[in-house]
Amino acid sequence: MGRKMVTGDTGLRFALLGRLRAWRGDRELELGSPQQQAFLAVLLLRRERAASVADVVEALWGGNPPPRAVGALRTYASRLRKLLEPERAAGESPRVLVSVPDGYALHVPREAVDLARFEDHVASAGRARAAGQLAEARARLRLALEPWQDGPLRGVPGAAMDAHRARLADQRLTALEARLELDLELDGSQSVLVELTDLAARHPLRERLRALQMRALYRDGRSAEALAVYDEARLLLGEELGLEPGRDLAEARDRLTAPDATGLPDPAAPPLPAQLPGDLADFTGRAALVADLCALLTSDRPGAAAVVAVSGAGGVGKSALAVHVAHRVRESYPHGQLYTDLQGVGGHPADPATVLGSFLRALGVDDAAIPEGLAERSALFRARLDGRRVLILLDNAHGPEQVRAFLPGPPSCAVLVTSRTKPAGPASARLVDLDVMTPGEALELLGKVMGRARVAAEADDAARLVSACGHLPLAVRIVAARLATRPAWPLGALHGRLADEQHRLAELRVADLTVEAAFALGHDQLRPAQQRAFRLLALPDGPHVSSAAAAAVLGLPEPEAEALCESLVDVSLLESPTPGRYRYHDLLRLYARGRAGTEESPEGRAASLRRLLEFLVSTVRASYPGALDRAERLGMTATVPGLSFATAEDAGAWLAEEAPCLVAAVRQAAKAPDGALAPAADLLLMTEELLERGRPGPEFEQAAEEVVAAALRLGDRRSAGRAYLALGHGHYYAARLRELVVVYRRAVAASRAAGDALVMADALVLLARCLYHLRDHDETRALLTEALAVFRAQADRLGEANALGARCRVRQAAGETAPAVADAEEALMLHQGLGNGRRVGFALYELGVVLGAAGRTAESAARLTEALAFFGDRRNRLWEGLTLSRLAENRLATGRAEEAAQLARTAAATLEEVRNDRGRAHALAALGSALGRMGDHDGAHAHRRTAHEICARLGMPEADDLLALLGDGSGRRDGFEPAPVP
Repeated sequence: MGRKMVTGDTGLRFALLGRLRAWRGDRELELGSPQQQAFLAVLLLRRERAASVADVVEALWGGNPPPRAVGALRTYASRLRKLLEPERAAGESPRVLVSVPDGYALHVPREAVDLARFEDHVASAGRARAAGQLAEARARLRLALEPWQDGPLRGVPGAAMDAHRARLADQRLTALEARLELDLELDGSQSVLVELTDLAARHPLRERLRALQMRALYRDGRSAEALAVYDEARLLLGEELGLEPGRDLAEARDRLTAPDATGLPDPAAPPLPAQLPGDLADFTGRAALVADLCALLTSDRPGAAAVVAVSGAGGVGKSALAVHVAHRVRESYPHGQLYTDLQGVGGHPADPATVLGSFLRALGVDDAAIPEGLAERSALFRARLDGRRVLILLDNAHGPEQVRAFLPGPPSCAVLVTSRTKPAGPASARLVDLDVMTPGEALELLGKVMGRARVAAEADDAARLVSACGHLPLAVRIVAARLATRPAWPLGALHGRLADEQHRLAELRVADLTVEAAFALGHDQLRPAQQRAFRLLALPDGPHVSSAAAAAVLGLPEPEAEALCESLVDVSLLESPTPGRYRYHDLLRLYARGRAGTEESPEGRAASLRRLLEFLVSTVRASYPGALDRAERLGMTATVPGLSFATAEDAGAWLAEEAPCLVAAVRQAAKAPDGALAPAADLLLMTEELLERGRPGPEFEQAAEEVVAAALRLGDRRSAGRAYLALGHGHYYAARLRELVVVYRRAVAASRAAGDALVMADALVLLARCLYHLRDHDETRALLTEALAVFRAQADRLGEANALGARCRVRQAAGETAPAVADAEEALMLHQGLGNGRRVGFALYELGVVLGAAGRTAESAARLTEALAFFGDRRNRLWEGLTLSRLAENRLATGRAEEAAQLARTAAATLEEVRNDRGRAHALAALGSALGRMGDHDGAHAHRRTAHEICARLGMPEADDLLALLGDGSGRRDGFEPAPVP
């Protein structure tokens, strides 16, 4: 679906053209620390495009990031979200600063950012000037320059900020030069001389300023002073840079010294080539890029010709952009514009020698004088261009080797190249990798072709349409053309057709124009190994594929798979958002899947996805402490090797980044005809760490439900039991206890029927914990007794320790203090003996809780502090928050209310971050008690009321007695935190 812009509703505005500032309505916002401001600036500069975590870290810290850089970014994002969307309800997804699979994106419309408004005004000024509307152009430039202060991004730190500041300052100066030139033309020399003289003194190497100063002096009757400016500039350029004056200065001097300044062409000269195709009347978007390229192509370039190489996927608008830019700058190339289609994606690329022959004829060379060989024609071409200003547009190049013969020698010329291959031009070229349009640009194009009123009247359907097109310009243009010729069709009717992914590409055609044909040209030029990789890598449903996962899908060693992926990136059939990760444009994925469906056997497709699933199982087995033991304990095997990790942090980072791909792989396996349910169910059980880190939420539960349904349909009770158990984990962390009892009972029944003894016993323990929270202590004891018997019969020490950890809480609730402590201590001893640090943390937590209930507060604090260190080392934010909440209670029990309040606040914020409402209610209750002890009764009441509302919404028994329970000031209560899952 199309993304809905929210900034207009919230009144957010941002300023980059000076000190970084933001407003919400009329109120200016405090943007926090310098590094947090730098984080915001990076996102604003990305113009709605997502910034990967790696890109942001690089922008803020360069090659020297702090050890917890990624954690710092999460903190900045959390603080900025609260600042930008203070009205957002707890649990509601952010709409302005959003998380994406690889990082962050800031969703604000262009008009909310002063830099974007500046660029739009500059672009409008360029159009007005091209149309001869000089006064309008000047007015637009004045509007553009109005918000500028001393310097852009003033005071914002970061490794990349100096480059941004320099780029923006240069853009301002370019706009200022354009305004001064218009002032000179409209108002005469007196209006600009003072300002020009001051600017030229501050920027003595800026040749365009010097040339304007010369023109103003000449028009003021001061020719000698104008020539003195030239001499001074030439001397300075020679001394400082070792360069001769460029085109602007040279032409200004020639105008001053020429005896005949008519500027009329020689009637005997051959006609000048004007071969550019027509510009699109409805060319849309790309304003900043167009302005940058126009500036590059019209600036002085001492030493070599400017070369701009635009690459990108088929249909992304490379040719349209290049032709549009060429028309914008054609007046700067008065000696002609050459154009050819090099047919680089067809089966027969154009012969450079043949094209050079046609170019030479256009430049006035007789056929008899054109040599035969490529090298000779290229040399003659360069000679004919010497002393001229000619623009050369090479469209649809096969690659740099096809372009090389056309590169001119003189710096007065320029070359624009388009190609699907990266890089599209020589190493010295300005390389542009063209992406799809922004949603706003795509909607604008839709409106230009089919009518703005119609788009405005059906805005939601229009947004869904361009989203279904993947914002690919060719697809949007096709959809718009179809609708323009069908004025009675509602937009939703065509969107309904596009919603069917299997037939979407078939719908994206009008007359002889199709998206599929554009993609086929790229596919057909691939080698067989590349074609196979292109087809198979599109099969997984995840948002991206890593090089290691690609190796599993293709059944190849990782270096070979990565080389194939990179080769597909080079021809714009894959994208690489971060090193070693790859993704498709949505429509390219559909095209690749269609080719796979006809050119790969069903068995081959299924084998690729099975290898991926087993690779994920193998890797998750190594992704957190104890995972391998757990996998072996439950008989989880995989024939495809996975990754290994040097540190727990590396493993945790991989698990967090791959979470969407893990869930997607499980859901895809559930839809497969057969053969993939067992590893899918195992993968679900192995991803408990994601839940403890606050990911991935509802998607995990939906995947588990789909595996359950598929397993029941196929009679696979083992997979059903394991998927039920995993589904229970998701419900547990979401605090849906009453639903959870049903799920765990089904997990027990399915695994019992399958003879999956340890999974059944694990389910018994978790069912017992649920019933304990629901205060059914009798059945809880019975279930734990059965589970302990199974674990001991199987000599399963891990399961036994987990069951003892659960039983200690039941005994604590029954007032059996000594047995409760004994169970907790035995569980701790067993976990320590197994060497599972993660489980040791849980056991320390359980022991700290029962010791606190026994009144042994000092020992309780010591154990909870040890547990907190375990969880902190493993970056387990959920259990950090829960342990902080228990420590807050401990401080209450010892009369240290202020410490308790501080701990409870931190706990509540942490648990909100990981979306654990049960634990957050727990922490808020403790905070209410602490504030009550400190005399802040209003604050105490507010936090208790919030805790009560959460408990009531979740159907927790504590809802009915929470206020009375908190009223005694002890802060003690039974069960808000989830249990560690076996």
